[in-house]
Amino acid sequence: MTAAVKESHVVVTGGAGFVGSWVCERLLADGNTVTCVDNLATGRVENCAHLTGHDGFRLVVADVCEPLDPLVDEPVDLVMHLASPASPLHYLRLPIETLRGGSLGTLNALELAQGHRARFLLASTSEVYGDPLVHPQTEDYWGNVNPIGPRSVYDEAKRFSEAATAAYRRDRGVDTAIARIFNTYGPRMRLDDGRAVPAFAKQAFTNQPLTVAGDGSQTRSLCYVEDTVAGLLGLAASTHPGPINIGNDVETTMLELARTIRNLVGSDSAISFVDLPEDDPRLRRPDTTLAREVLGWSPQVPMADGLTRTLAWFETQVVSEPVGQPVA
Repeated sequence: MTAAVKESHVVVTGGAGFVGSWVCERLLADGNTVTCVDNLATGRVENCAHLTGHDGFRLVVADVCEPLDPLVDEPVDLVMHLASPASPLHYLRLPIETLRGGSLGTLNALELAQGHRARFLLASTSEVYGDPLVHPQTEDYWGNVNPIGPRSVYDEAKRFSEAATAAYRRDRGVDTAIARIFNTYGPRMRLDDGRAVPAFAKQAFTNQPLTVAGDGSQTRSLCYVEDTVAGLLGLAASTHPGPINIGNDVETTMLELARTIRNLVGSDSAISFVDLPEDDPRLRRPDTTLAREVLGWSPQVPMADGLTRTLAWFETQVVSEPVGQPVA
């Protein structure tokens, strides 16, 4: 059973995003005070609307690429740095902003943690492994990343943020941790963010062809958002520096995922095969041994259950305009 963060003041950057809003919600439920910092480039006020009446919650619309100290008036116990576009569609649309968030944003968040002697958690990504040559991916694998390809703006931003986090720990004694998040899904994902689950869902609900890249044999390991958040907070409450993989070790192909979503929706949509995006990883599955041993954490929500919950939420959000090719 993972530990919980309690009775702390936590600054969550990117807290109005998909995963960030779930982090804020869980922190508040556990008795913490939360300052959410988000520039709303990809986050949405609606994600936090149900939290705004909570006495312990404050939303600050600001850019993490500017110093964070002036935004915080009280002592901080924990900084959780989640601010970054996470969908390929969004970070390809915002390449410079993604690089700035991973570099300047991370340094500013680390400076805030250092100044308050707070623990710091970086939400990194499985994308640091690139198109991996080792399978499943363990935390000691250095990755196979194209540093100048279109996906590199996200991959290298996160690799820099990991390097910065490790340097602040070594050189300045900041209490840091690195979580490498694998493909997370769930309610509050944007239907237009281009990732496989929302794109397939929208296509199925609107009886459009489900666009599967390549032959659909490339794999991902999908983790329901509540499980991801439990892993992040378990790492935050621990003393471990990471990196630790936070993800589901159950692997599925994109073709299997498309068919599963189509069946759960009850759609008659056809499957349409389209070109693979450049540098699209072929295989993706975390080795979660370290998370189980150190944090007592493992995913609890089976994919069928998580997709059923997610699709019920998407059904209330879906609109009729066409969507593009899903990317994961």
